[in-house]
Amino acid sequence: MKVRFWGTRGSIAKPGSSTVRFGGNTSCVEVRSASGTMIVLDCGTGAHGLGQVLMESGVHPLRGHILITHTHWDHIQGVPFFDPLFVPGNEWDIYAPRGLGSSLRESLAGQMQYTYFPITLEELGAAIRYHDLVEGVFDIGDIKVRTRYLNHPALTLGYRLEADGVSVVYACDHEPHSRQYAQGTGRMSEQDRRHIEFMRGADLVIHDAQYTTAEYPDKFGWGHTPVACAVDMCRLAGTRRLALTHHDPCRSDDRIDALCEDVQNSLPRAGRPMEVFAAAEGMTVELKAALPIKADRGSERFSAVAPIEPALQDHQVLIGIADETLAGKIQQAAQADNLRILRAGTSRDVLGIVRSTRLSLVILDDGQVGGDTLETCRAIREMVTDNVRDLPVVVVASAESDAGVGAGVTDWLIQPFTAEYARTRVRAWVMRSMCRWRRAPFPQNEGQRIEALNGLQLLDTKKEERFERITRIAAAAFDVPIALVTLVDRDRQWFKSHFGLSTTGTPRDQAFCAHTILDTNVMIVRDTLLDPRFADNPLVVGEPRIRFYAGCPLTLPDGTSPGTLCLIDTRPRDLDEEKINLLRDLGKLVEREMAAPPRP
Repeated sequence: MKVRFWGTRGSIAKPGSSTVRFGGNTSCVEVRSASGTMIVLDCGTGAHGLGQVLMESGVHPLRGHILITHTHWDHIQGVPFFDPLFVPGNEWDIYAPRGLGSSLRESLAGQMQYTYFPITLEELGAAIRYHDLVEGVFDIGDIKVRTRYLNHPALTLGYRLEADGVSVVYACDHEPHSRQYAQGTGRMSEQDRRHIEFMRGADLVIHDAQYTTAEYPDKFGWGHTPVACAVDMCRLAGTRRLALTHHDPCRSDDRIDALCEDVQNSLPRAGRPMEVFAAAEGMTVELKAALPIKADRGSERFSAVAPIEPALQDHQVLIGIADETLAGKIQQAAQADNLRILRAGTSRDVLGIVRSTRLSLVILDDGQVGGDTLETCRAIREMVTDNVRDLPVVVVASAESDAGVGAGVTDWLIQPFTAEYARTRVRAWVMRSMCRWRRAPFPQNEGQRIEALNGLQLLDTKKEERFERITRIAAAAFDVPIALVTLVDRDRQWFKSHFGLSTTGTPRDQAFCAHTILDTNVMIVRDTLLDPRFADNPLVVGEPRIRFYAGCPLTLPDGTSPGTLCLIDTRPRDLDEEKINLLRDLGKLVEREMAAPPRP
């Protein structure tokens, strides 16, 4: 994979003698796979130079894809100056996160209205297709694209591109969720950990690094990362190379050099050090895989181009805020997306509604009447009902608290904030919960399947050595801590045998095995945190913290699948073909035991 930087400046283009070496154009990065698939990351003013080079190449027609992180000016002002968009016969697909109240096409057309620009979007000659994105995964040619919401005042996506055995992560514009962590004075939040997992093991991360740690306190909420924090997150993610980008417009070349020198002095000398450098216009980085890697082309994952409207209307948000002015501000932000609103003024009311209602989001403040906010969060997390284990709980406060991690706070909304920013965050929280945990649909033969399952007379029976023996062997053969024989009932998943796990079942809509029984093939999830079907599943974010899953569907003589033989690990991994065949063989043994008469 080849990566070339065309624009590295943040916020506003800054040409001049002090920015010659690192460049003054705003964000634009060209990525090409070995087969020639071309993706342009952001379309800031740097896109003008890229467009000229593409036109001079003589290739016609041109086929390309533009992934826009968000529609702030510094990321889209190159669109009207990108020459390939003017040429008939060229084909371009443009992708960006679904905007607040307007589509991608409408947002791009806005900056090209006659008041601001002499040519309208309709006058571009190329065939252009527009795609509104959510959090998920999709394919562009031979490149797999994963998306994740970033923390920015506008709804913003980060992109992870995987092809040719290597991966590139592009994360502009992003601010750490924990401001204390961003300043190096506190712990990271759970959302910061998710961001790190999104970058895990990447060969190259291109990350926002607009501020210094000293500058950051004056820029809270502006949506950008201090340099030292970007380095720390990428170090924890185990990335090979980090390109610092979105340079502040006031940062000269000499000052960028000084920042890089400080970073180099702070990196550990032992082991395999991460390479850190400042992205510069014209710089090219070539990435090659150390070993051949089989591409994961799974089609079952949540599509990032899946429609989300009017899906938001089916989600309920509970606002547990006593202050009427603040509650009204949050309610206005949520109602702008037609979300259904419930209100509660006391801790007791909050817990009652959470216990009885299926919610998509709870927003509390630190001034609740009748109870401590963090105690309310703990009480929510202690509920064992299915509708709350994965529930995002956001606290509005003037500052974060490290105690929020232990209390189960999902995220913080720090005051002061604008109504538009609140709307951006509410939308991202709700959309993330609906996109990154996908409940399996029922098989077409569900009625016949349940009848056959009940006919086995295995549900809610005592342990039997004939099944226990198989899970023990499976755990040892595959070196996993957990091996299960599962039965997928109407609304639950029950474990006939559960080696390495004390619980005897889970709700069905959390069950990985409910997905497995939809097919006859072994289902493998190499890393749950990178799979939008499972990344926010309660069994992933909570105990037993599943990172790897392999399930073999069990088949009865009538062709129905009552459950699975499955393997679980708390670390990412994979199975080769030999191991997959061994899992199938063990599954056949389970099927044989199921067909045998019940034993006393």
